[in-house]
Amino acid sequence: MPSVDGLLLKAIEVGASDVHISVGSPLIVRRFGELKRSRSAEFSAAQTAALVQELLSPEQKARFDEAHELDFAYEIPGAGRFRANAFLQRKGIDLVFRVVRPVIPTFDQLGIPPLMRKVCENHQGLILVTGAAGSGKSTTLASMVDLVNTERAQHVLTVEDPIEFVHPIKKGAVNQRQVDVHTRSYANALKAALREDPDVIMVGELRDLETISLAISASETGHLVVGSMNTSSAAKTIDKIIDSYPAGQQNQIRAMLGESLKAVFTQRLVPKADGSGMVMAYELLLGSRQLANLIKDGKTFQIPNIMQTGKSAGMRTMDESLLELLRAGTITADAALRNAANLKLFAQWAPKEMLAAQGEAGQVAADAAAPAAQAQGAAARPGALPPGRAPSPSNPGAPPGGRPAVPSNPGAVSGGRPASPSNPGAKPGLLGVLRGK
Repeated sequence: MPSVDGLLLKAIEVGASDVHISVGSPLIVRRFGELKRSRSAEFSAAQTAALVQELLSPEQKARFDEAHELDFAYEIPGAGRFRANAFLQRKGIDLVFRVVRPVIPTFDQLGIPPLMRKVCENHQGLILVTGAAGSGKSTTLASMVDLVNTERAQHVLTVEDPIEFVHPIKKGAVNQRQVDVHTRSYANALKAALREDPDVIMVGELRDLETISLAISASETGHLVVGSMNTSSAAKTIDKIIDSYPAGQQNQIRAMLGESLKAVFTQRLVPKADGSGMVMAYELLLGSRQLANLIKDGKTFQIPNIMQTGKSAGMRTMDESLLELLRAGTITADAALRNAANLKLFAQWAPKEMLAAQGEAGQVAADAAAPAAQAQGAAARPGALPPGRAPSPSNPGAPPGGRPAVPSNPGAVSGGRPASPSNPGAKPGLLGVLRGK
């Protein structure tokens, strides 16, 4: 048995989510979001290098020697499975292990809303699971695949780096492919997937333009595509996808994304108030014609408004989820405030100086965004020139169909009427200017 197995088994016993083996440090584990140092002896560079030699196959060693970093999966038969990463740093080789649950959890166990079951019933389109690293996206993806595998006789094809949860055959068929082991890249696997008769394609991470483009294309050709991204909100997820394209292609991808997007589920793990574990706070944006139009028009900043007005349909913002958990006593006020975007919703718990600081920051952001908002407002006004219509050189200020301004009398009021004692508010006409009035 490799010498690391005992350390990993101990980590499972104490409920750790991650294990760090680092040169010059004792064993470190992450439990409920916080790092804990053990009282064990510090690891030497020779010890960590020996562990890598024990764990990696010859092919993996060759890739590690070339790239100085490697993602791989490790399993202790009958005990646990781990997603691992080995990397070279200035002191030597370090290893990090993420504990993978032995049994795929259900939606109820994870705290995923029942509405997501209906979202997973779509037969085509794009579903995105987003959040920061370590927020449980891989577990949510696995739970979604298991739901399809349990309830529908369909072919599910997954592309992962590495494979974490292993899916047994249930009603459908699940084929799992690992990057660098079963396929060269996410992009290669997605290109081949369209010839492998999948009903559902699960992509472990949409990490580059080619992968994103292929995923969206697959979602438009009769496949349900489920993938993850490292973004902190629904609006930022959509912006990141669009911004990954060259400027000349962004209008086209806006239309494609708006039509194919079924849901964006953003999640965050927050420590429980009683210290017994972590609880999921989430944000849910559902695809709709209104959302498609906003994306197409480049108005993604209005997406939070859609979620707020779509509460009856099941949508919610992250702040609303945090507020619900706080009121239920599941999380502390401090945990809620650390994760909240709009502190005004938490005014009764937030210190006054914190509210004032966010107010000042919000004002700065509003001032910076004002010119763009004014430009959009001007373009939307009935009197503004329609898109693509240039003003006439001889009459640059005239609104469409409106009364032209007189070039020889730019200062005149309507009709060119000069200012007079009986009309003190009027601007002086040309004669008044020449006379010095």
